[in-house]
Amino acid sequence: MSKRTKILAAAAAIALLVFTLSTTVMSVVMLVNQSNVNRMIAVYTGQLQDPEQEDDVVIGMHYTIKSTTHISDAYKSGDTSKLNDRDKETLDMAKAVIEEIIKDDMTEFEKEEAVYKYLTKGMKATTSILTVIADTSGDYDNPHDVLKNHSAVCVGYATTFRLFMQMLGIECRVVHNTSLGHSWDLVKLDDGCWYHTDCYMDNESANYRNFNMDDVACRNSGHEWNTGYFEPATGKKYNYTLMTCKKIKNIYAIPKAVMEALKEKKQTFSFSFNEKIKPDDEKLAKYMVEQLESEMSNSEKLYISSQWIINDDGEYILCYYLTYNGDSADELTEKQRNKIDSKISQVLNQYKYYENYGYDY
Repeated sequence: MSKRTKILAAAAAIALLVFTLSTTVMSVVMLVNQSNVNRMIAVYTGQLQDPEQEDDVVIGMHYTIKSTTHISDAYKSGDTSKLNDRDKETLDMAKAVIEEIIKDDMTEFEKEEAVYKYLTKGMKATTSILTVIADTSGDYDNPHDVLKNHSAVCVGYATTFRLFMQMLGIECRVVHNTSLGHSWDLVKLDDGCWYHTDCYMDNESANYRNFNMDDVACRNSGHEWNTGYFEPATGKKYNYTLMTCKKIKNIYAIPKAVMEALKEKKQTFSFSFNEKIKPDDEKLAKYMVEQLESEMSNSEKLYISSQWIINDDGEYILCYYLTYNGDSADELTEKQRNKIDSKISQVLNQYKYYENYGYDY
């Protein structure tokens, strides 16, 4: 065989090998993608059952809820001999955070709130929950990657929050939704009640909208889960908006009360009413709230949303949640604050609240 023939034969063999490998890789990718498509179809058609378990559940077709009790147990006992290097690093990072944000005289609620603030203000969410293949720098679905890279998908927020709670001796579980596309936490506080907390949904805003919700509030915020498997959340004592609720005269006092809350740089505030809200008032109150939200959310920095909840006494509570597009209220300039005040004044004048209703604060 001539040298030229040998070279041509070798080139042909290499080309065949490359083609074979490429075809194999493409086939694997197609199989993986098709598998994910089939799985998604199975979830939404009910053919894939929602597993009645907390750990080892796959979320978003890629991220797995994994137990970290071996890490929290090592923290409590002081014995890290059974931890691998990665888990030891996770423990060291978590201990450093606890030493920074937790004080000895804190209540369980205060400890939980401190962890919530750390995760919602100190982290940033990643949209890789929507992708099939995770970023090469980390999966962001576990406390190690979350604490090291300061970025997380929902599973990362949930498992990291649970790790902190378990290290602090507070009972906590990770909840997954029925479509296996999202996860958050159930935490049990010293009143003996369970609460839902979703740090992922409050990422960056830290406005308490998804903090310590009961089942009703959690469902109203768009969460769906297996209520037959996970403990019922009935707690209201440590719901932040109920804890900080301010009583005002009636629904016509809402605009001024909102403006005062903004001037005080509040991101979350709520109102109950001296004059009981009647069914006929609900539509008017809802319309007023919608107008305020529409006017005020035109601001460059501010987005405002609200929801109605009912407390244990059957009172209507109007809760407001503000988002400053990633910036805190303290970072608003005087010009921006004046613009917000002007927006509210426009609403007051437009609907002639004082003139028409003549109410007294």
